[in-house]
Amino acid sequence: MSAQVISTDEAIRDVETYMAGLGQAARQAAAAMRRASSGAKNAALLAIAARLEAQRKAIAAANAEDMARGRDGGLDAALLDRLELTAPRIDAMIEGLHQVAALPDPVGEIDGLRYRPSGIQVGQMRVPLGVIGIIYESRPNVTVEAASLCLKSGNAAILRGGSEARASNAAIAACIRDGLADAGLPEGAVQVVATTDRAAVGRLIAMPEYVDVIIPRGGKSLIERISREARVPVIKHLDGVCHVYVDATADLDKAFAIAVNAKTHRYGTCNTMETLLVDAPVAEHLLPRLAAAYAEHGVELRGCERTRAILPEAAVASEADWGTEYLAPVLAVRVVEGIEAAIEHIERHGSHHTDAIVTDDYGLARRFLAEVDSSSVMVNASTRFADGFEYGLGAEIGISTDKLHARGPVGLEGLTTRKYVVLGDGQIRQ
Repeated sequence: MSAQVISTDEAIRDVETYMAGLGQAARQAAAAMRRASSGAKNAALLAIAARLEAQRKAIAAANAEDMARGRDGGLDAALLDRLELTAPRIDAMIEGLHQVAALPDPVGEIDGLRYRPSGIQVGQMRVPLGVIGIIYESRPNVTVEAASLCLKSGNAAILRGGSEARASNAAIAACIRDGLADAGLPEGAVQVVATTDRAAVGRLIAMPEYVDVIIPRGGKSLIERISREARVPVIKHLDGVCHVYVDATADLDKAFAIAVNAKTHRYGTCNTMETLLVDAPVAEHLLPRLAAAYAEHGVELRGCERTRAILPEAAVASEADWGTEYLAPVLAVRVVEGIEAAIEHIERHGSHHTDAIVTDDYGLARRFLAEVDSSSVMVNASTRFADGFEYGLGAEIGISTDKLHARGPVGLEGLTTRKYVVLGDGQIRQ
C-alpha cells in the first residue's frame, strides 16, 4: 500500500484503506518532523497564516454554508456559536499561528544534565510524541489550533472534525496543505480526515501502529466513547462543570464583575461557570444585583432553597443541576456556609476543570488553591481565563482533566515527552 495521502472519493468509501493511508503518511511525516528545524516549522506556521489571510472570503463562505446547514438541521444555539467563524475569530486563528511561531521550540531541550560517579552525564531531552490523532466537534478554529501546536512541537497530526463543520474544515485544510508546501514540509504532517463516515473515528483510535496518542474534544458522549474504545493513550476531559465561589470577605464589585463575565462572556465553552456559590453573609447583598445582570443577558437561574428565598424568580435547582455542564444561558446558584462547604460542593459535583474563589482573605485563597483538585484553580479571576491563549501557550489543543500525561490547557510541552540522554567519553560499566 502506498503511503501517499489518499483523497479520492473511491478511496474514502473504503474507510479502512483510507485511514490506513492517512496513518502511513502521518508516520512517515512524523519522522521528517523530528528532523525539522525550528526555522522550517516557524516558516510553515507563518505560511499557513498568510494562506488563511488570503482565503478569508473562501473560509467565510464555507462557514456560512455550514451555519446554514446547521440551522436547517436544528443545531442548538451553543453548537452554532461554536461553529461560527466570525471575522474576529479568523483574526484570532491567524494571530494564534503567529504567537505559536514566536514561542520557544521545546524540542531538543535537555534538562537536568548531571555527572554520575562513572563520569557519564545523564539528562532528559524533550522530544515529540509522534503522531497525534485529534477528534473534535463543531469548532473549525480547532483545526488551526491543533495543526499549529502539533507542527511546532514536531509532531504529525491526523485531524477529524465534526460533520457539521465539514465545509469550513475543508477550506482551512487547503490553507494548511498549501502552507506546508510553501515551507517544504511534508503534506502528511497535518491531514484533515475528508470523510464524515463515523467509522473513520473507530479506525483512528484503533491504529497503534500509526497513532501514538488521541486527543478528543467534544461532548461527553464522544469522549466517553473514545476513552472506552481507544487502543492508544488518550488525553481528555469529560466535562467543564466550573465554579465561582464568592467568599464573605470579597470585594463585591470584583465579585460581581467576575461572576457576570464567567457566565456570560461565552456560553458554549468548557471554562464557562456553570455553578455560582455564594457565602451566606453576602448573599442578600450580591444575589439581587447579579440576578438583574443575568436577566439582561437572558440567563435562567436555578437555585437552592436559600437562593430562592432571596430570588423567588429563580427556578428550583434539582440535584442533577449541580453536576450539569449547560453550555447555555443557564446557571445553578447555591448559598453556602463558608469555604469548607464550598470546597465540599466542588469536590462532590465538579469535574476538576476550573474553579475560582473571590476573596480578600489571603489565608482562604491559599487554602482554596491547595484543596481544590482541579486542573486550573483561580483567585480573584474569571474562569474564562482557563485557556491556552490566555495562559501564553499561543493556542491549546484542549484542556485535560487527566493527571497523566498532561493537565490543564495542553500546549507545546503537553505534546512532547522526554527521553533520557547519556553523554560519555568512552566509559564502560565496571
